[in-house]
Amino acid sequence: MEFVHHPLIKEKTVERRSYQIAIAATALMHNTLVILPTGLGKTVIALLVIASRLHNKEGRALMLAPTKPLVEQHAEFLRKTLKLPPNQIVSLSGEIPPEKRVQLWKNAKVVVSTPQVIENDIVAGRITLEDVIHVTFDEAHRAVGNYSYVFIAKTYFKQAKDPLVLALTASPGSDVERIREVVENLGIEEIEVRTEFDPDVKPYVHEKKIEWIRVEMPKELEEVREAFKKCLEIRFKRLEGLGVAVSDGMTKKELLALQEALQSEAIESRDQRLFEALSVLAEVMKIQHGIELIETQGLDALKHYLKRIVVEAKSKGGSKAAKNIIADPTFRKAVIKALKCDVDHPKLEKLKEIVLDQIGRRPDSRIIVFTNYRDTAEVLAKELQKAGVKAVRFVGQANRAEDRGMKQKEQIEVLEKFRSGQINVLVATSVGEEGLDIPETDLVVFYEAVPSEIRAIQRKGRTGRGREGRIVVLVTKGTRDEAYYWISLRKERMMFERLYELKEQLRRIVRRRGQSSLTDFSTEFSKPVVIYVDSREMRSEVVKRLYDMGVAVRVQNLDAGDYVLSERVAVERKTAEDFVNSVINRTLFDQLIRLKKFYLKPILIIEGNGLYGRLNPNAVRGVLATIAVDFGIPIIQTANAEETAEMLVTIARREQEGKERAVIPHVGKTKMTLKEQQEYVVSAISDIGPVLARNLLEHFQTIERIATASEEELMRVPKIGKKIAKKIRTLMTTPYSEADRIEVD
Repeated sequence: MEFVHHPLIKEKTVERRSYQIAIAATALMHNTLVILPTGLGKTVIALLVIASRLHNKEGRALMLAPTKPLVEQHAEFLRKTLKLPPNQIVSLSGEIPPEKRVQLWKNAKVVVSTPQVIENDIVAGRITLEDVIHVTFDEAHRAVGNYSYVFIAKTYFKQAKDPLVLALTASPGSDVERIREVVENLGIEEIEVRTEFDPDVKPYVHEKKIEWIRVEMPKELEEVREAFKKCLEIRFKRLEGLGVAVSDGMTKKELLALQEALQSEAIESRDQRLFEALSVLAEVMKIQHGIELIETQGLDALKHYLKRIVVEAKSKGGSKAAKNIIADPTFRKAVIKALKCDVDHPKLEKLKEIVLDQIGRRPDSRIIVFTNYRDTAEVLAKELQKAGVKAVRFVGQANRAEDRGMKQKEQIEVLEKFRSGQINVLVATSVGEEGLDIPETDLVVFYEAVPSEIRAIQRKGRTGRGREGRIVVLVTKGTRDEAYYWISLRKERMMFERLYELKEQLRRIVRRRGQSSLTDFSTEFSKPVVIYVDSREMRSEVVKRLYDMGVAVRVQNLDAGDYVLSERVAVERKTAEDFVNSVINRTLFDQLIRLKKFYLKPILIIEGNGLYGRLNPNAVRGVLATIAVDFGIPIIQTANAEETAEMLVTIARREQEGKERAVIPHVGKTKMTLKEQQEYVVSAISDIGPVLARNLLEHFQTIERIATASEEELMRVPKIGKKIAKKIRTLMTTPYSEADRIEVD
C-alpha cells in the first residue's frame, strides 16, 4: 500500500488514492464542492487541503460538521493524522463556556465545531474569521435557507484575508435550485463529482448487492387501514365543502405546501372558512401519518402514535386537530379495531430472517437496520434481541415525549461496541445516516423505502467499504413503500444528471454573479452602533441581520427585554405566533411590566402576520389597546426579521448618535462589576450621564480624585463645562448639615 507523504501528515497514516489527490489539487486552487459517496474518504480530502494550507500559509483552519459526534470523530481523525500538538487541534461545542471557547480558539491551529457555536461566537464578537485560511463544510447539502453554514460562509468571505472553502457531501439532492443555492451560499467555483463507477474510484470500492424484498400486507392490517381511510374520506368531503380540493394520493410534501398557501390566504382575507379548512387539513395529515405507519411499520408503531394523539388532545395546550380527531366516533371505531388486531407486520419476521441468515453465514457481521421512526427502532431492537441477536437501538440526542434520546457519550460507547463486535446490529434512525465512521458494515437493511435521494445514498454508503456489502430494502406491496422506492431511484438519477450539467455551467454562473455579493459588505456608517441582545434571541434571524449591518452585538442574559438600544430604550420582540402564545399562557403582561420597570422607554415589536388566526380579533385588539393605553408602551409592527433589524438599528442610532446616550442593560439583583459600580456612582450626579461619567473616570481614574479636583481640572475633561464643574465641586464640598439651604440648578 502506498501512503501520502506530506510535511504535516504523519507517516503511514493515510493511503494514497489518485482520486483524492486529484480532487484535493482542485480544492487548493478553487472553492470546491465535492460530491463523493459515503465511505470513500471525503475527510481525507479535507485533511490533504488543510495540511497544505497550514504548511504554506499563516493562520488557522476551521472544519464544520452538523452534529457533535461528527465533530468529535473529525477532531480525533485530525489528531491521529496531522503533525500538530494535540492541544492545537480543538473541538468546540455549546457545552464549553464562551470564555474557554475564546481561549481554545486563540491557541488552536485547527478548530472543529458545530456551526451554531461558531455563528454565536461571531455574532457575539468573541471570535473573527480574519486569519482563517481554510473552512471545510461537511454535509454541505445543509447550506440552504437560514442554516448556520450560510451565515458563516458569508461572514468568512467578508472577514478573511485569504479565504478558501471546501464543501463535502455524499449528495446535494436532485433539486437543481437547491444545488444552485448551496453553490451560491458557499461561493463555490468548481464541482468535483465521483461515483463508485468512475475509473479512478473503482479500485477502492467493493461490490454492493442491492435486493428489493416485497411482502404482502395481511388482510387484518388492510382492514385496519380501511377503517382509518374512512376517517380521511369524511374530512375530504368537509374540505371540498369549504372549497379546498385534496385527495388520498397527495404526498406529505404536497399537503404541507397546501397548508402554507392556505395560511397566507386566510391571514390576508380573514376568511373564517379558510381557518376551518386549515384545522381539517391538520386532521388529514395526522390520520394520513397513521395510515403510513400501518402500511410501512405495523401496529406497534401505530399504537405509540395514537397514544401521543390522545395525550396531545387531553393536554391544556393541545391542538384543535387532535381534540377533533379523538372526538370523532368514526376515528374511535378505527382505533378500537387497531387495538383488537394482534397481527405483526410481515416485515418484522422478514427482517429477523434476513439478519439471522447473515449472522449464520458470517458470525462477525456488522449490520445496520435503518428505520424512520424511534418507536419502530425500539420494537425492532427488542424483537432482534429476543431472537438472540446482539442488537441496540441507535437514535439522536433530542428528548421527545416519553422517549429519551441518547447522550453523545452513549452514542460513542455504542459505536465502539459495534466496531469491536460486542454488538452485531445497530437499529438506527436518521442519526445513523450522516458521517458515522463504521468501516466494515456487511449488511444495510432499509426497513422502509425513503423518497429522499440524499438519505438513500447516505444509507447505502454504510456498506461495501472494507469488503463486499449487501443492501436489502423491505417494501410492502401496494403501499407508499413502492412509490418511495421509485421516487428515490428517479431522484438519484436526476441528481447526477443535473450535477454534471451544473459543473459545466458553473463558470458562467460565477462570472454572472461575480464575487461582489460575497465580499462587499460595506456599512452605511463608519461608527457601529451597539446593541445588547438577550442570549435567548441568538437563534433569531434578527441577530444575524444586525451583525450583517455592522452592529456591535453584545450578548448577555438580560433581566428584561430582548434588545437594549440605550440606557433608556429596550425592546421586547415577539413574532405574531409568540405574541398570541404569550397572551394564551398569560406571560405577556408580566414581561411588559418588567420591561417598563427597568427602562424609561420600553417598546414592543410584533413581527410578521398571523395575530388574528387563533384568537378572537376583538380579544387581540383589546390586548393591544391595553399595552398602548394602560401600559403606555408603543407597539411597532414589522413584516419580517430584516425589517425588525432595520428598525432596531434606526432607534439605536438615534439614541446613541443623535442623543449621545450610552447603552447600559439594566440589571435586577445581578451584581455589577466594580467598573460598572464606579460608573453608576458618578453618573448619579445631576447632569452627569453614563458618557460623562466614563469621561471623568478615564481622566481621573478614581472617584476620590474626581471629588478633590478643582473646577479648572474638571473642565479639562471632554464635555465638562464650567456649569457642570461648579455643580460637581458644590456636591463634593458642601457639608451635609448645610445642603438643604443651597439650591443647585
